[in-house]
Amino acid sequence: MKNTFALIVLLSTFKFFGQNDQKTAFQKSKYELAVSYYKKAEFVKAIDLFSLAAKIKPDNEIGKDAVNKVDTLRSLLRKEILSQAIGTWKRTGNQPVWSAATADNANQSSFDELIEIKENEIAFYEVDKKTKVRKLLKTENLVYNDANCTASVFSEIILSDGTIWNCSLNEKSNILHVVNVAVKTKTGIQKIDNDNEESYYVKI
Repeated sequence: MKNTFALIVLLSTFKFFGQNDQKTAFQKSKYELAVSYYKKAEFVKAIDLFSLAAKIKPDNEIGKDAVNKVDTLRSLLRKEILSQAIGTWKRTGNQPVWSAATADNANQSSFDELIEIKENEIAFYEVDKKTKVRKLLKTENLVYNDANCTASVFSEIILSDGTIWNCSLNEKSNILHVVNVAVKTKTGIQKIDNDNEESYYVKI
């Protein structure tokens, strides 16, 4: 009976170390791939892979270095996207700018929705199409989501109502796409998987 118990313990130990080695190997492969993207200055791909490597085993040497790389790239990428996003944007609707539905929705409304992005805040406006009078609806501090990111490690912002939005720009940096990916509550961050609210904006 003792021998059987010892054998079970031994096999369990082998299984644990085997799984552990597989995890470490997977982490190392993701980290090395991230480094290759980093060297090619493909920072968006690199940060996603560094983030994955950090989550696999955050306490080992690779995990700790991956965390540092994420922090560095996060700061760099946020500065880059903010420099391109600063300015005034007009909402075109919840469909891509080129779609027929966007044009129909724009014609039905009596006012335009604008946002003005500054270095530390976002202002929301309504503009009467006939009188061109601009009305300030609200201002929001520009607050980034650093915890439990659901879509992007660097481009999620949190509004005062707790909604979390992932923001992305097209290649020409003249179309802004925002998607409500999660909501922050007293119990934590809850991911939104279905029927996500979204908006498209064009720079004016």
